[in-house]
Amino acid sequence: MMTNKNRRNFLKVAGLASMALPLKAVKGQSSNQTRSMSTLNSAPKLTKVTPFVIKTPPPQWGGGTWYFIKLETDTGLVGWGETAVLNAFGGMTESYKLMIQESFSRFLEGKNPLKPETLYHRMVRGLTHQHADYARFGIISAFDTALWDIVGKHYNTPVYNLLGGAYRDRIRSYTYIYDTVKMSAGGETIRNWTQRPEVLAELSARLVDEGFTGLKFDPIPQSKDGGATGAPWELSQAEYDHTAKACEAIREAIGTRADILIGTHGQITPSAAKRLASYMEPYDPLWFEEPCPPRNYKQMGEIARATSIPIATGERLVSPHEFQNLFAEGACAFAQPDLGSAGGITACKKIATLAEVNYVLMAPHIWGGPIITAAAIQLCANVPNFLIQESIYKSGGFFNEIIMEPFIWENGDFILTDRPGIGCNLNEEGLYKYAV
Repeated sequence: MMTNKNRRNFLKVAGLASMALPLKAVKGQSSNQTRSMSTLNSAPKLTKVTPFVIKTPPPQWGGGTWYFIKLETDTGLVGWGETAVLNAFGGMTESYKLMIQESFSRFLEGKNPLKPETLYHRMVRGLTHQHADYARFGIISAFDTALWDIVGKHYNTPVYNLLGGAYRDRIRSYTYIYDTVKMSAGGETIRNWTQRPEVLAELSARLVDEGFTGLKFDPIPQSKDGGATGAPWELSQAEYDHTAKACEAIREAIGTRADILIGTHGQITPSAAKRLASYMEPYDPLWFEEPCPPRNYKQMGEIARATSIPIATGERLVSPHEFQNLFAEGACAFAQPDLGSAGGITACKKIATLAEVNYVLMAPHIWGGPIITAAAIQLCANVPNFLIQESIYKSGGFFNEIIMEPFIWENGDFILTDRPGIGCNLNEEGLYKYAV
């Protein structure tokens, strides 16, 4: 009979034996991306951060400026992070670099990167005074993603395994309705064809033929007043009629082969949103995105209850606490946190759990570079309440100039890989080519 002492000795030996098993080698990974067993028993320390700000070439899908960080440890591990859409604030190139360096020296330098939860809270407390801030949460997001990237590489496993394992191996994606030919040649802008229903129909059919199962467009031009006022506005009768004609043209072109997604970028009043929804309902869009400015959760909830079209929102919200307020009002069916601004993988995992208990599905927003895309894929692979994630077309093109491992996209879905960390490493030569 095995005594308690013998049982403890057996378990100790068995545990050591299991740790001695070789890790699975990952094809194409360099020595600084995977770790031997000997390094697993030692805690790395964060030693250096390098910020990168790059100007994207035309057609600038995903924004004109992307903001990355490279986080390094004393064991040779490298983690990559990204901050979303700071270009919305007018650039902030130098201030971003200073904030990255200052934040690293105050909160992360010398710390153990294998404790991303601890470091997330350390950054939130120190950078935001525990109050949501879009710019600072963008900084936190970049560091948090880079930390998870390091943890995955340290243990030689994808981040989704660290979050609890893969719930799915295909990640459904959607794209804006782009004219890939004319935009690549610099010949047209999105605003040009969103005002022409017949062109929208043609482009939609083309994208569905390529494999997309979700297509998004804005029937109302963004910042139509040139950004002169921050107040939402009412719509003209012509704008209501145009929206209906555009939805009708797209639906006739694609039938039921794909979902139609409507965005307004939070530009219109709640009364206009309710009216606009009535014009779109006959064409059964998958969602009505950010129908009014996102700050007033109660008004967003009233719109949600006034239409049969599900409401999607969240790209401009940060932290689990803001999403909790949104869910408490029953203000959306689909949550759209951006992993480059909402607090990274740590915060967005919490948001996904809050969404799950409120019967809300996850549809991460992506308007940026490949690191945000890669981080979102890790999260979406893991959470049970996933619907769809945004994609910058097929996440190829310019992405492939600055990444080491291309994304695998097939029939509207990203294909999950077993690459360690977030599964995406940046090409520094490509970054420096476009750096500012």
